[in-house]
Amino acid sequence: MDPVVVLVLGLCCLLLLSLWKQNSRRGKLPPGPTPFPIIGNILQIDAQNISKSLTKFSERYGPVFTVYLGMKPTVVLHGYEAVKEALVDLGEEFAGRGHVPMAEKVNKGLGIVFSNANTWKEMRRFSLMTLRNFGMGKRSIEDRVQEEAHCLVEELRKTNALPCDPTFILGCAPCNVICSIIFHNRFDYKDEDFLKLMERLNENIRILSSPWLQVYNNFPALLDYFPGIHKTLLKNADYTKNFIMEKVKEHQKLLDVNNPRDFIDCFLIKMEKLMVFKNNVHFHKCF
Repeated sequence: MDPVVVLVLGLCCLLLLSLWKQNSRRGKLPPGPTPFPIIGNILQIDAQNISKSLTKFSERYGPVFTVYLGMKPTVVLHGYEAVKEALVDLGEEFAGRGHVPMAEKVNKGLGIVFSNANTWKEMRRFSLMTLRNFGMGKRSIEDRVQEEAHCLVEELRKTNALPCDPTFILGCAPCNVICSIIFHNRFDYKDEDFLKLMERLNENIRILSSPWLQVYNNFPALLDYFPGIHKTLLKNADYTKNFIMEKVKEHQKLLDVNNPRDFIDCFLIKMEKLMVFKNNVHFHKCF
């Protein structure tokens, strides 16, 4: 068969599938602008000012409406009242996370931000309790912040009052406070490992907010086989995981269950307790 004919037939099938999916879903979703096949409402949204486009949609369809980013429907809550009702008044019902292919590829459904159900609840409970123990939300965190503020001032003094872009240095300061809680130590602003970590984190934030990631999340099965910035994001995520795993291995060697120093120590102790509990349960079941 002629390759051109095969391509045309394939595109027709894709268009029909897109139309069928959109029509079958639209009856169950809030109203919204009519989407085009495959690309959805992308052409109706100003990529340079997305918030303005969403405001126009809300004026026509109300505070809760549906837009299609490609073939994927997205329900938008516009305005304080709609967001408060969903996230505060009905917070438990809206506590789940949607299907985000890139996040699932990076985190495998684990962590806090993109996990669901019991995994999310357990991780959130443990993280909040541990962070509070290390001063989050209390006056004791001020010592860490003041120490870092002093280091930040010293770093700015090194510029000798010459013009400079302080963006990166100002980003290092809060990152170092977080590192002091997680790793039990801060990093010098010229530390090569710290600079690499910051560079990759900043690059991933830029990639996550790019239109290309929206395209990838809509067509992951196709784009997995093509080059693009999604490959860079995965590579940066692997670097961050390896960086943290090296710190975890260092902590395992010096772990004192009676004197946890930071978040990683607390996490390792929690893991040991769970392992002991599971082994005991298994032992009792055997007898």
